Amino acid sequence: MTLTIRKFRLGKVRGTPGCLSAVDEREILLALRWHMAGNWGDISEEEKASNEEALKNGGRLLSAYRAHEGVRFWVITEADRSVTTLLLPEEY
Repeated sequence: MTLTIRKFRLGKVRGTPGCLSAVDEREILLALRWHMAGNWGDISEEEKASNEEALKNGGRLLSAYRAHEGVRFWVITEADRSVTTLLLPEEY
C-alpha cells in the first residue's frame, strides 16, 4: 500500500458525462490521488506556481492528465474546496 499525502480536501467529486465515458474509472481515481497530493500533471510551470500559491492563500486548483487511451482531461478543485470536477478540456 502506498501512502498519499493529501494537501487539500477535494469536496464533492463530480464528473462530466464526456469525461466519465472517455476515461477509465481506475485512471480517474489515480488522477484524483495525484491531484490532491500536488502532482499537477501536464500543466505549465506558471500554472503549477499558481496552484502552489492557491494552496497557501486559497484559489482554484487545476491539474491536467492524459488517460491511457490518449484522452486529455482536467481536474479542477474550486477555491472553497467544496467541489472537484473532472472534465474534458472541450467541456470547459
